[in-house]
Amino acid sequence: MMGDDKRDDAWTQGPEVGRGSRDEDRRRAEEAAAGDPEQLRELRRLREQHMLDRWIDGVLVEQRRTRRWKLFFRFVFAALIAASLAMTTYAVFFAGRDMTGAAGPHLGVVEVQGVIDAQGEASAERIIEGLRDAWKAPSSRGVVLHINSPGGSPVQSQRVYDEVRRLAAQGDKPVVAVIEDIGASGAYYMASAADDIYASPASLVGSIGVIYSGFGLQEAIDKVGVERRVFTSGDNKAFLDPFSPIRDEQRAFWQTVLDTTHRQFIDDVKAGRGERLDDDPRLFSGLIWTGEQALGLGLVDGLSSLDALSRERFGGVPRRDYTPALDPLSRLSRQLGRVAAEWTGMAHHASPLRYQVQ
Repeated sequence: MMGDDKRDDAWTQGPEVGRGSRDEDRRRAEEAAAGDPEQLRELRRLREQHMLDRWIDGVLVEQRRTRRWKLFFRFVFAALIAASLAMTTYAVFFAGRDMTGAAGPHLGVVEVQGVIDAQGEASAERIIEGLRDAWKAPSSRGVVLHINSPGGSPVQSQRVYDEVRRLAAQGDKPVVAVIEDIGASGAYYMASAADDIYASPASLVGSIGVIYSGFGLQEAIDKVGVERRVFTSGDNKAFLDPFSPIRDEQRAFWQTVLDTTHRQFIDDVKAGRGERLDDDPRLFSGLIWTGEQALGLGLVDGLSSLDALSRERFGGVPRRDYTPALDPLSRLSRQLGRVAAEWTGMAHHASPLRYQVQ
């Protein structure tokens, strides 16, 4: 039986190697050299040398660690730059354009996705560029505006409407609009210029109206104790300022602006749809309809999807997307900026008037 005395244990015999043992050894060495100043100085020098060596080792270790992290971050940064360049190159030359069947007969498609806005994906400049490319392609059998949008800017909608009417008037190939989930307000404005409009039975169609929304915060700012300072030249320059009261004559004037813009919308829809429109006065009241209801009202010409239309009207030819590609980094920054503006209540549009479902 093994006793409790560790001196009999072969594993514990011999001098300890811990820090306490080293300190004790140095203390004994200093005591032994106490009578010899030269030897004592040498011991202290060795101790200082030992401490310096340990400090240098720590610095070297830290430098190596720092160097490794620098190399790691440089590698990550280079990888991000390479990925960004690759994504940009892909977006510029390949993304957004389905090249299947591009050399032969095909159906040219231009996407209208999201809110119609000069700074957004569904801008007039981008849509018109795609329409012209699809129209000029010798092997395209038709041009499709593929719409999934609640509307947006009146000016952007009018620009696309005029271009679609110009192309459709040439008669070389049909220009049709296909509505997915929603084709309302400014998006329907665009669609009404096409030769024909198709929607799914549950699509949302219509909303022929104009909207302006804002806030009246003049009493709130008084309660907070903040003084609003606005300097203008012209009695009505700041009549839409949310912190200023609006007079009756200003309200009446602004209503004439809305009514004039609404009349432009109605006139263009009537010009595009012609006698196909029903005489129901609710058509232009801002109501929104399902695709099935819209068919009975003459707002659409048939119930179909893009796939079905491609098969039934164009013989199943391949589709090619002519929508100009967006730089993915620009698209991401725009999305983040738009989301941040909406969350903070500072969303900005070029025009305060909207052909848009709310």
